[in-house]
Amino acid sequence: MHSPHDRYDPYVRVRGAREHNLKGVDVDIPRDVLTVFTGVSGSGKSSLAFGTVYAEAQRRYFESVAPYARRLIHQVGAPKVGEITGLPPAVSLQQRRSAPTSRSSVGTVTNLSNSLRMLFSRAGDHPPGAERLDSDAFSPNTAAGACPHCHGLGRVHRTTEELLVPDPSLSVRDGAIAAWPGAWQGKNLRDILDTLGYDVDRPWRELPAEQREWILFTDEQPVVTVHPVRDADRIQRPYQGTYMSARRYVMKTFSDTKSPTLRAKAERFLTSAPCPVCDGSRLRPEALRVTFGGRTIAELAALPLTDLAGLLHGSTETARVLTEDLKSRIAPVVELGLGYLSLDRAAPTLSAGELQRLRLATQLRSGLFGVVYVLDEPSAGLHPADTEALLAVLDRLKAAGNSVFVVEHHLEVVRGADWLVDVGPGAGEHGGRVLYSGPVAELASVEESATARYLFDEAPGPAREVREPGGWLKVGPVTRHNLRGVRAEFPLGSFTAVTGVSGSGKSTLIGALTEDLDGVGRLVRVDQKPIGRTPRSNLATYTGLFDVVRKVFAATAEAQERAYGVGRFSFNVAGGRCETCQGEGFVSVELLFLPSTYTPCPDCGGARYNPETLQVSYRGRNIAEVLDLTVEDAAGFFADTPAAARSLGTLLDVGLGYLRLGQPATELSGGEAQRIKLASELQRGRRAHTLYLLDEPTTGLHPADVEVLMDRLHGLVDAGHTVVVVEHDMTVVAEADWVIDLGPGGGDRGGRVVAAGPPERVARAEGSATARYLARVMP
Repeated sequence: MHSPHDRYDPYVRVRGAREHNLKGVDVDIPRDVLTVFTGVSGSGKSSLAFGTVYAEAQRRYFESVAPYARRLIHQVGAPKVGEITGLPPAVSLQQRRSAPTSRSSVGTVTNLSNSLRMLFSRAGDHPPGAERLDSDAFSPNTAAGACPHCHGLGRVHRTTEELLVPDPSLSVRDGAIAAWPGAWQGKNLRDILDTLGYDVDRPWRELPAEQREWILFTDEQPVVTVHPVRDADRIQRPYQGTYMSARRYVMKTFSDTKSPTLRAKAERFLTSAPCPVCDGSRLRPEALRVTFGGRTIAELAALPLTDLAGLLHGSTETARVLTEDLKSRIAPVVELGLGYLSLDRAAPTLSAGELQRLRLATQLRSGLFGVVYVLDEPSAGLHPADTEALLAVLDRLKAAGNSVFVVEHHLEVVRGADWLVDVGPGAGEHGGRVLYSGPVAELASVEESATARYLFDEAPGPAREVREPGGWLKVGPVTRHNLRGVRAEFPLGSFTAVTGVSGSGKSTLIGALTEDLDGVGRLVRVDQKPIGRTPRSNLATYTGLFDVVRKVFAATAEAQERAYGVGRFSFNVAGGRCETCQGEGFVSVELLFLPSTYTPCPDCGGARYNPETLQVSYRGRNIAEVLDLTVEDAAGFFADTPAAARSLGTLLDVGLGYLRLGQPATELSGGEAQRIKLASELQRGRRAHTLYLLDEPTTGLHPADVEVLMDRLHGLVDAGHTVVVVEHDMTVVAEADWVIDLGPGGGDRGGRVVAAGPPERVARAEGSATARYLARVMP
């Protein structure tokens, strides 16, 4: 037996892990094996794998980095853990939910673009007499390579008078220029125009054409002294105002703003078209005159990776070395089922699962040895046919002398593990314990485990009676991405599953379902995008529950005595919040030569409110204590408040009882965000017929949570609504009324309907990549 401090101890030994809901966890995990962490959503498995093991490995690495450099690196912070021994350096491959920029592409994520640019620079056919270009000249993201007209974006944005002024019967004062900002900034621009001598009270269409042109499109920015005339009871002092044309304001907002809302508003006033100079290739003409194998770099970057690999052949020694290197880098991407992607595919159009697998493919080439790879659901967005390839890749990482720790719900990946760490038994406060750590087969004897029930019971569920459609939604012909004139029919009043391998065109097809179609009364898309981008947005604010809670507190006798209104109980506005931390609950501490660290606010202790606000209580709890309740506890606490009880009941129905009301949006997974959106929709009460569209709703869900979610979705259909899901979980597909299977492959080899009909018919379809996996789970 090895002691915990044995120099050759083959285990990572965690002692006293208390991160998030972990209850002083002790666990030993062998190195050099594939270990899968399982458990229901919110059980604490990510807190153990990422929040504890990876965070501690990162902290130790940064200890060796120069203090000055450490300030510049984002760190996850020291985890709450007693001790971890036997821990090698770690590499994290998480499903990052931050949106990549429009300049990021498959080529930049995988570094394949660098290799292709080097090939063109060193082995490309340059025009006779032309100077050989450096590799930077083939990048749209450098000054040397970017098309000067579109700055390397490939598209140009323009605006027109019709877009900027939708109603020319209005005057400038009445809001004719719809693109201008609202509130003070818009009034400011109007006052400047007035000062400049323009008639702001005359209908827009009656203004001379040259005036309309100048107001909307000038690049001049004159500065004038404005004498505002507004509220009679306020002193209005003159000020220096700078004019900005409507076009300039829209373009500046679109390119500079960090606010998704402002950017979306600016986008309404713009049209986008391929750049007329580079024809969308994003590059300078000099770069496009260089070819390899008779094709430009833009033409090669637009090919699916499988096709690109087939065209790479070197006639010289330099070309041979560079093409072989490129093909060896493309191989793991194709192996992971992503051969349908092209190098110029924009990163924002990729799913979280696709992005993670691209980074995984890059790691396969890195040749690292003796590290711990910590992966967050690498099977997310994977068709069962691609899961086998994923397991082969994970085995290769392990065979190279690494440890692979995977947080996963996919049962095939769990069965392929060497070691299992099962966390639970429930979520939130009902979880946080390691129920089992050992070989997969022995989990069968752990009665508390929710995972064991699904892992070892492979009997198909009971057959569900297929519903009769109440009509049909006809879509198409759809020609977008890889869909070419595709037509499909979706039954109304039914549950439809859209299946197919990654890249077959599933999301593109359901994107064609709009409110304009006959038979759609109301359409609701429930996606996995975050419900907010800052800690100020949380479960209670998103669902509207916070409004109810604040009204309850404002109605208490104590609040009314003090004349506290509803706004007093918001941590987002001055009045009731703690002003030291501005209602954040924590403050940033600047440390010289060390990264900034966050600590609970010294005045409110993390409560977010000032002492006077916290003196008001409802049933023995102040507002901060109520926000700290879990949904489950809050349901009992507000049982006799109908508006709160309805909202909390729907959150419980979708399996989110473990979340805290004040849980910041930034701490929620994509699956949790999607279920919160669904719960918000369910609490609105029954309306007219609604079409619900969900893109992979079971991503990030344990099979036990999938059951809960499916009950809710089938409940919607039973109530007369229509549900359409894009799905890879075959147990979900087997329960559908109708299946539309796209394929047969991804990219150019997909994009058509291979089979459509009830699940039992699709399970027998020839030429379908889905059929054999669906057949295995059919009753």
